Amino acid sequence: MREMTFKMERPGLVKAGDSVNISEKKTALNYTYMIEPAVAMSGCYKVNQRIKSRQGVVKEVKHTDRGYYVIVEFDEDDLIVKR
Repeated sequence: MREMTFKMERPGLVKAGDSVNISEKKTALNYTYMIEPAVAMSGCYKVNQRIKSRQGVVKEVKHTDRGYYVIVEFDEDDLIVKR
């Protein structure tokens, strides 16, 4: 399983166990992802870190002093980055 973190601005939009759909946006050098419909957004990922799945399951929602973070699991192999 592969996990990805998304930033969510308001509480209660998704909860653990929810199935979510994501969309992908390509920029010049990387990709970003959004839980639809505009619930939360990921950070930037390089081409070799790209997510192939378009559906995942919310593992947990964390509340910190910086906001809400949604951890989503995807049915993909975990990414191993070689340096």
